[in-house]
Amino acid sequence: MIVKLAEGNLKTKYGEYREILFYDGQKESIALIMGEVEDGEEVLCRVHSSCLFGHAFNSIECDCREQMEISQQLIQREGRGIVIWLEQEGKGNGHFALLKSVEHKRLGLKQADAYEAVGFKSDARDFRAAAEILKALGVKSIRMLTDNLGKVDTLKLHGIHVAGTKAIAL
Repeated sequence: MIVKLAEGNLKTKYGEYREILFYDGQKESIALIMGEVEDGEEVLCRVHSSCLFGHAFNSIECDCREQMEISQQLIQREGRGIVIWLEQEGKGNGHFALLKSVEHKRLGLKQADAYEAVGFKSDARDFRAAAEILKALGVKSIRMLTDNLGKVDTLKLHGIHVAGTKAIAL
């Protein structure tokens, strides 16, 4: 069960968002909302996992920061949308796993395979909190900004109507 802890306004270089902080009993998650989304259909939605390398350290070895920026630009253009930020560093394995996997990725492995090479799951993320947040916001359907069908399938499994997807072109 997800509960709303707090909310406020956040000014970004891609417009002003309403920020809502949620808690599921273990982790905090954040919904950044632009425009009216309650009862909204085909609302643009980016479900985004935390990434210290990309967001805090400006690493050029991942595209997380760029994916977030493009998502916010698309939402700004549309005038309505949601970004859901989940604390799931290293595809849910944590930052330690990410650090351990870097050398394998530099040798040419895909990130998922690099995690497995050092003994972690290829993808340990859980998107249930995102589904609960969308329900709490009263959104009727979304268009996901992703090319990850696992995210789409999980949200559908938890009762979210995904009307379509849009890959984020870098």
